[in-house]
Amino acid sequence: MNYQFDFAALLPYWKDFLAGALTTVQMTVVAVAIGLVIGVLCAVARRSAYAWLRLIVGIYIEVVRNTPFIVQIFFIFFGLSSIGITMPVFFAAVFAMVINVGAYTAEIVRAGMEAVHPSQIEAAEALGLSRFQIYRDIILMPAIERVYPALTSQFILMMLSTSITSQISAEELTGVANNIQSYTFRSFETYIVIALLYLAITYLLRAGFHLIALGIFPRRRRLGTPL
Repeated sequence: MNYQFDFAALLPYWKDFLAGALTTVQMTVVAVAIGLVIGVLCAVARRSAYAWLRLIVGIYIEVVRNTPFIVQIFFIFFGLSSIGITMPVFFAAVFAMVINVGAYTAEIVRAGMEAVHPSQIEAAEALGLSRFQIYRDIILMPAIERVYPALTSQFILMMLSTSITSQISAEELTGVANNIQSYTFRSFETYIVIALLYLAITYLLRAGFHLIALGIFPRRRRLGTPL
C-alpha cells in the first residue's frame, strides 16, 4: 500500500471540525433533555387506567421503535414539507431525535417502574402519601436509578445517531466531515479525525452523566454501587 497520510491538509479546517462537534453536542443535549421528559410521561401513561391513553402511547412507541431513524428524519423533513409544513434543518433534526429518544426512554423507564414491588406502593399508601408523592418517591426515582445505566447508553447511541442527520444537510460532525473530505480529497484522514472526536464526545458525555448520577443518586454513591 503506497497511501501517504497527510493530516496537514486538514489543519485549515480545524474550526469546522470543532463547530461540527459542538453542534453534535448541542443536538444531543437538547434531544436528551426533552426526550427524557417525554419518555417519563409516556412511561407513566403506559400505566394509566385510561385504555385510550395507553393505546395512543403504545402506538407511538411501537411505530418509532420499529422504523429506521433515517426514515423518521426523512418523514419529518421531506414528508411534512410536501404538505406545507417546513422547518429549519437543525430543528427538524432535533425534533426527529426527540421523538426517537422519547420512545426508547419510555420503554426503559417503564421497565424500571415495573420492577418496583407492589408492597412498596401499598406501604406508601398506608402512610398516607399522595399519588404524586408515590409516583415521584416510590416509583419514578427508584425506577430511574435502577435503569440509569441503560438510559445513559441509549443517550450515547442517540449522540452517535446524529451522524444520520447529515442526510438532511445538518451541519453536525459527520456533515462537516463530508464537506471537508470533498474539498481536500483526504477521506481517510478526515474520518479518522471525526472517529476520534466521536470517541472524545462519548467519554465527555459519560463523564457528565456520571457526575449527574452522583448528585441525584446519593444512596448509590454511599453504597459504592456502579452508576
